[in-house]
Amino acid sequence: MSIGILIVDDSNYMRSRLKSALDDDAYEIVAEAQNGAWAVQKYKEHGEDIDIVLMDIVMRKANGVKATAAIKHLDRDARVIMCTSVGQRKKMDLAARAGADGYITKPFDDEEITKAIQSILADPA
Repeated sequence: MSIGILIVDDSNYMRSRLKSALDDDAYEIVAEAQNGAWAVQKYKEHGEDIDIVLMDIVMRKANGVKATAAIKHLDRDARVIMCTSVGQRKKMDLAARAGADGYITKPFDDEEITKAIQSILADPA
Protein backbone atom coordinates (compact mmCIF):
# COMPACT_ATOMS: atom_id res chain seq x y z
CA MET A 1 0.00 0.00 0.00
CA SER A 2 1.35 3.40 -0.95
CA ILE A 3 1.49 6.55 1.15
CA GLY A 4 -1.05 9.14 -0.03
CA ILE A 5 0.34 12.64 -0.44
CA LEU A 6 -1.30 16.05 -0.89
CA ILE A 7 1.19 18.57 -2.33
CA VAL A 8 0.45 22.24 -1.69
CA ASP A 9 2.61 24.98 -3.21
CA ASP A 10 1.87 28.05 -5.31
CA SER A 11 4.93 27.34 -7.46
CA ASN A 12 4.44 24.93 -10.36
CA TYR A 13 8.16 24.21 -10.20
CA MET A 14 8.07 23.23 -6.51
CA ARG A 15 5.03 20.98 -6.98
CA SER A 16 6.80 19.32 -9.88
CA ARG A 17 10.01 19.01 -7.82
CA LEU A 18 8.14 17.34 -4.95
CA LYS A 19 6.34 14.97 -7.33
CA SER A 20 9.67 14.04 -8.88
CA ALA A 21 11.19 13.38 -5.45
CA LEU A 22 8.27 11.11 -4.60
CA ASP A 23 8.25 9.22 -7.91
CA ASP A 24 8.33 5.85 -6.23
CA ASP A 25 5.83 3.04 -5.78
CA ALA A 26 5.84 3.80 -2.05
CA TYR A 27 4.05 7.13 -2.67
CA GLU A 28 0.89 8.18 -4.44
CA ILE A 29 0.19 11.83 -5.18
CA VAL A 30 -3.50 11.93 -4.27
CA ALA A 31 -3.99 15.63 -5.04
CA GLU A 32 -2.24 18.96 -5.58
CA ALA A 33 -3.25 22.48 -4.62
CA GLN A 34 -1.89 25.90 -5.57
CA ASN A 35 -2.86 27.65 -2.33
CA GLY A 36 -4.10 27.01 1.17
CA ALA A 37 -7.78 27.44 0.34
CA TRP A 38 -7.57 24.79 -2.35
CA ALA A 39 -5.58 22.57 0.01
CA VAL A 40 -8.43 22.58 2.52
CA GLN A 41 -10.91 21.76 -0.25
CA LYS A 42 -8.71 18.94 -1.58
CA TYR A 43 -8.38 17.58 1.97
CA LYS A 44 -12.16 17.61 2.34
CA GLU A 45 -12.48 15.69 -0.94
CA HIS A 46 -9.64 13.20 -0.48
CA GLY A 47 -8.80 13.21 3.24
CA GLU A 48 -9.38 9.48 3.71
CA ASP A 49 -6.68 8.80 1.10
CA ILE A 50 -4.15 11.37 2.35
CA ASP A 51 -1.48 10.24 4.80
CA ILE A 52 0.76 13.32 4.56
CA VAL A 53 0.27 16.92 3.46
CA LEU A 54 3.39 18.68 2.13
CA MET A 55 2.48 22.35 2.66
CA ASP A 56 4.35 25.44 1.50
CA ILE A 57 4.35 27.95 4.32
CA VAL A 58 4.35 31.13 2.20
CA MET A 59 1.82 31.37 -0.62
CA ARG A 60 0.27 34.37 -2.29
CA LYS A 61 -3.28 33.24 -1.59
CA ALA A 62 -4.23 31.57 1.70
CA ASN A 63 -0.92 30.81 3.41
CA GLY A 64 0.19 27.45 4.77
CA VAL A 65 -0.26 28.36 8.44
CA LYS A 66 -3.96 29.11 7.98
CA ALA A 67 -4.45 26.06 5.77
CA THR A 68 -2.72 23.81 8.30
CA ALA A 69 -4.96 25.08 11.09
CA ALA A 70 -8.06 24.51 8.92
CA ILE A 71 -6.99 20.98 7.96
CA LYS A 72 -6.21 20.13 11.60
CA HIS A 73 -9.65 21.48 12.52
CA LEU A 74 -11.18 19.05 9.99
CA ASP A 75 -8.98 16.15 11.08
CA ARG A 76 -6.89 16.48 14.23
CA ASP A 77 -4.93 13.39 13.13
CA ALA A 78 -3.90 14.93 9.80
CA ARG A 79 -0.15 14.98 9.34
CA VAL A 80 1.33 18.12 7.82
CA ILE A 81 4.95 18.74 6.86
CA MET A 82 5.75 22.37 6.15
CA CYS A 83 8.07 23.29 3.28
CA THR A 84 9.88 26.48 4.18
CA SER A 85 12.81 28.60 3.11
CA VAL A 86 15.79 29.24 5.31
CA GLY A 87 15.12 32.22 7.58
CA GLN A 88 11.42 31.56 8.11
CA ARG A 89 11.76 30.71 11.82
CA LYS A 90 8.95 33.01 12.96
CA LYS A 91 6.56 31.53 10.38
CA MET A 92 7.60 28.01 11.37
CA ASP A 93 6.74 28.80 15.00
CA LEU A 94 3.28 29.90 13.84
CA ALA A 95 2.95 26.74 11.74
CA ALA A 96 3.89 24.56 14.72
CA ARG A 97 1.21 26.26 16.80
CA ALA A 98 -1.27 25.65 13.97
CA GLY A 99 -0.47 21.94 14.20
CA ALA A 100 2.35 21.27 11.72
CA ASP A 101 4.04 17.97 12.50
CA GLY A 102 7.39 18.68 10.89
CA TYR A 103 9.19 20.66 8.24
CA ILE A 104 11.70 20.51 5.45
CA THR A 105 13.83 23.45 4.39
CA LYS A 106 14.13 24.61 0.79
CA PRO A 107 16.22 23.84 -1.11
CA PHE A 108 15.90 20.20 -0.15
CA ASP A 109 17.05 16.92 -1.59
CA ASP A 110 14.96 13.83 -2.23
CA GLU A 111 16.34 11.99 0.79
CA GLU A 112 15.37 14.85 3.12
CA ILE A 113 11.76 14.66 1.90
CA THR A 114 11.45 10.91 2.34
CA LYS A 115 13.14 11.01 5.76
CA ALA A 116 10.68 13.68 6.95
CA ILE A 117 7.71 11.62 5.72
CA GLN A 118 9.00 8.42 7.31
CA SER A 119 9.71 10.21 10.59
CA ILE A 120 6.17 11.61 10.78
CA LEU A 121 4.61 8.25 9.91
CA ALA A 122 6.75 6.46 12.49
CA ASP A 123 5.49 8.79 15.24
CA PRO A 124 2.22 7.36 16.58
CA ALA A 125 1.03 10.95 17.32
